[in-house]
Amino acid sequence: MDNIKTADICDDHASEVQVCRLDLRSFGKRRRFAGKIETVHVYEDNVLVEEALESVPIGSVIVVNGGGSRNCALMGDRLAGIAVSRGLAGIIINGCVRDSADLATMDVGILALGTNPLKSKKNGIGKRDVSFTFGGVNWKPGSFVYADEDGVIVSEKEIE
Repeated sequence: MDNIKTADICDDHASEVQVCRLDLRSFGKRRRFAGKIETVHVYEDNVLVEEALESVPIGSVIVVNGGGSRNCALMGDRLAGIAVSRGLAGIIINGCVRDSADLATMDVGILALGTNPLKSKKNGIGKRDVSFTFGGVNWKPGSFVYADEDGVIVSEKEIE
């Protein structure tokens, strides 16, 4: 699934996919990734992000709606290390990351709005396995996401 180009998917399945219109930057070593979506909805608090990283199925892509906040980072090298060790395909964050030089060496896809060196709160406030919208896309647990150098697209069903 990781070798499918988003442009090719759009050529063949334009009516079946949603294209994320958010300008996300790539921070992980893996530039292309794809997988089944697992969701986390938080705001400046990453406790549920860590819980998801430790529990979602291998090969998943965790999509974190951090409300677009640039006030702190929702993930750094420690949490990215969990994703690598558990064999996750990637993490997409509507928010910031930190430890970007370290993230660039880690074999996982990481997309986020930008960086901020400040760590997040640790109150455990938020929700998992919920649907939400950002970047013009309806992110739903169980849908499939495909990401590469050209963008991010979401499909209700897996595309071979």
